[in-house]
Amino acid sequence: MKTLLVNFALCDSEATRLTVENGVITDIGGECSDFDRCIDLGAATLLPGAVDVHAHLREPGYEHKSTILSATESAAKGGITRIMAMPNLKPVPDSLSNLAVEENLIRKYAKVFVYPFAALTEGERGERLSDIEALSKRVKAFSDDGFCVNDLRLLEEGMRRVKAANGIIASHAERRGAASAEEAEYRAVADELELVAKTKVRYHFCHLSVKESFKLVAEAKKQGLDVSCEVTPHHLTLDESMIRGADWKMNPPLRKRSDREATVQALLDGTADMIATDHAPHSRAEKAVGYAAAPNGILGFETMFPSVYTALVKTGVIDIKTLSEKVTAAPAARFGLGAGRIAVGERAELIALDTDAARVYTESEIRGTAVNSPYIGAEMYGFNVFTQIGDKIIYKFDEKIKEA
Repeated sequence: MKTLLVNFALCDSEATRLTVENGVITDIGGECSDFDRCIDLGAATLLPGAVDVHAHLREPGYEHKSTILSATESAAKGGITRIMAMPNLKPVPDSLSNLAVEENLIRKYAKVFVYPFAALTEGERGERLSDIEALSKRVKAFSDDGFCVNDLRLLEEGMRRVKAANGIIASHAERRGAASAEEAEYRAVADELELVAKTKVRYHFCHLSVKESFKLVAEAKKQGLDVSCEVTPHHLTLDESMIRGADWKMNPPLRKRSDREATVQALLDGTADMIATDHAPHSRAEKAVGYAAAPNGILGFETMFPSVYTALVKTGVIDIKTLSEKVTAAPAARFGLGAGRIAVGERAELIALDTDAARVYTESEIRGTAVNSPYIGAEMYGFNVFTQIGDKIIYKFDEKIKEA
């Protein structure tokens, strides 16, 4: 199969033509007349597919919220071609046999690349460590996401074992017993950084959201600790003044405007290494009970690019090359994943953003049954309109993309 892509923009090139043959990019900018199909990308901006290192796919165990099939179709629509799946599942992937259940479903249904996290503790209960040594041969990282390992002695032991296995831990930092949600985050960050200094483990903080946390991480990096952190599109673009209901409820919650500004600044100065969605589907019924009773979590795959592009790129805060770096190369490098590159000889892993025209995000277009997005009804730029992995075109927005 030979595919010719035409009529697009590249960040670092004037080329407007690209050829993919047998899944590999074979030419950029040259002429091609013997193609099997020609795709006109409608002047969209061509980028490598995004890598999302924080997502909840819900299967196995919570298929009423989402499935691997529907979640990965949503990721493909959003321009995300690689996902790290969090372990709050049934069964929890805390052993090889439990992990195998998830792996088999991924092989059967996933439309994009999916890499499971293993749970750091059995059942994510924070009482006994999982079989770290065995699991480390099959996973890229460990996490008790959705929970914080508040037993610091147990966490230190886990750090030492993950360090010995050359692994990395991703922490949902939330200290039990803190006076406020903000303090719960930065106290956990402070406590865990002390243990990182002792154990020298590679450590990653999920969805940081308050200025005190970023100060702690910045100082840890100055001290040479092997730490990283992510920020989410919603903490970059929304704040607590915008809350309109349960579809704005997540954990960490939306913060003060000053914290949102600190989150943007952390992205700009490099304290925040990457953007990750924390994609967390819930059923309509679960979110229909009102803000206080509703579960935490919002959809993220389909709105990562347009929300950040509209708020930060369109306004000149960052450029599109930086956005691409923060959602692709940086997370892939930190977690030891592959990632697409637009270069001759590379496997095709391509997306295209419509950066010229704004449109309104609608509930009816969402892939899957969950519709818990605070961005429904928002007019945004930068929606993905095309996704290709290898020779397979796994998403195209027909109003923009034309095939000959």
